[in-house]
Amino acid sequence: MTHQGSLTVLVVDDESPVADAYAETVGQRYEVEVAYSGQEALEQLSAEIDVVLLDRRMPDISGDEVLEEIRERGIDARVAMVTAVDPDLEIIEMPFDDYIVKPVSPDELFETIERLYRCVDYENQLREYYSLTAKYAALRSSKPLDELEASAEFGSLESTMTEKRAELDELTASLDDQDFQKMFADIGSEHEWPDVE
Repeated sequence: MTHQGSLTVLVVDDESPVADAYAETVGQRYEVEVAYSGQEALEQLSAEIDVVLLDRRMPDISGDEVLEEIRERGIDARVAMVTAVDPDLEIIEMPFDDYIVKPVSPDELFETIERLYRCVDYENQLREYYSLTAKYAALRSSKPLDELEASAEFGSLESTMTEKRAELDELTASLDDQDFQKMFADIGSEHEWPDVE
């Protein structure tokens, strides 16, 4: 599944040759923006950014701080740390979506972006389908069936649900184990789970 041109990637690295090389590679398939510092990254962050490839070790504002600011602002972008810093236990608390240790091949960059995009696509479609089923259930519990069956709006809702379910099933079939690991990691980080005794 390739989504060429349909998303925007922000490449953030204080080493300009590295940032430019990543941008040139990524730009073959996607819209790309480049920031050569943490400060530039913060200035360029917007709702149009879908994926951020973020270096951790930068002199002005670290990648860790940029990541924290992205989450605090509520910017709905996927973030992959692309860094020479080997992971240590502190990453457990960091709200990134993927972690890649340099050097990184073009194939790794594309695979990472595609995986993050698939996760976003799946979550959006699941949310939309859930919203439709909630409306369906609410109407079924409060209206007589014959009234619903006579309604063109309810018929349209049922048709849309069927279409969305087919799209969701098709997308689910295209996901691999790594996709599901990324999505379930997000679920675990976004919700507080109760202690079970």
